[in-house]
Amino acid sequence: MPYPTRCTVIRLANGDLWVHSPTLLTDTLRDELGALGPVAHLVAPNWLHYVNISDWQRAYPGAMAHAAPGVAERAARQGLPLQFDAQIDQTPPRAWDGQIDQMIARGSRKHREAVFHHRKSSTLILTDLIENFETRHLPVWMRSLVWLAGIDSSDGKMPPDMRMTFRKTPLAESIEAMIAWQPQRLILAHGRWYGRDAVGELRRAFRRVLRDREWTAAMAQIEAGRKKPPAD
Repeated sequence: MPYPTRCTVIRLANGDLWVHSPTLLTDTLRDELGALGPVAHLVAPNWLHYVNISDWQRAYPGAMAHAAPGVAERAARQGLPLQFDAQIDQTPPRAWDGQIDQMIARGSRKHREAVFHHRKSSTLILTDLIENFETRHLPVWMRSLVWLAGIDSSDGKMPPDMRMTFRKTPLAESIEAMIAWQPQRLILAHGRWYGRDAVGELRRAFRRVLRDREWTAAMAQIEAGRKKPPAD
C-alpha cells in the first residue's frame, strides 16, 4: 500500500539538524536542509522506518545514525545490513539532552517505537503509534481499507494489527508519560498532524487503553475520600 510518510527535522541549539524518519532524499530536500544547517543526527524510530538511512549516510557521512531497538536486526533480515552509531533508549544522549525528551513506548516485544518531545516548540513526535490518513490523498481502492482499520483522519489511532501486539498496562503508562510532558503539538509520520491540543488527541486516540486506569484511579480517589476522617 502506498504510505505517504513525513520526515521531521529539528534544529538543535548548536545549529545541527536532527532528522526523524528520513524519507527519500531528493535534490530539493538536500537544498532545503543545507539552508537550515548541517545534518548531524539521523533517527530510525522503529523497525518500519529505516529504508532510507543508508542513502542519507552516504550524503552526510559525518552524521550519527541512531536506531530504536530491533531496527538493525530487522534491516539485516531484509537483506539491508545497516551500521548505526547508537541505540535509542529511555535516556537522551548528550547531543540533545535538555532539548528533546525521549522514551521507548512499552508493552510490545515487536513494535518498540522511540517517542520524542521537543521542549522548545512543545511538540511530541510519534511515528506509527497514531496514523491519521486523509483519505482524499489516497488511491480510491485504499480509502475503505484505511477507514475499516480506523486510521483515517476522522479518528486517527494506532493500527489494529499493531495494537494487538501491545499489553494494555505498560502502553497506558507510556501514554501517561507522554501526557505528563504536556505537549501542545503532535507530529505523526503518516497523515494529518495536530497543531493544537496534543494532550486531548492522545487521550482520544488511546481512550480504550487509558479508560481502565482512569476508572481505577477515580474509584481509588472516591474510596480515599470515604476513609478520610470527618472535619471537626
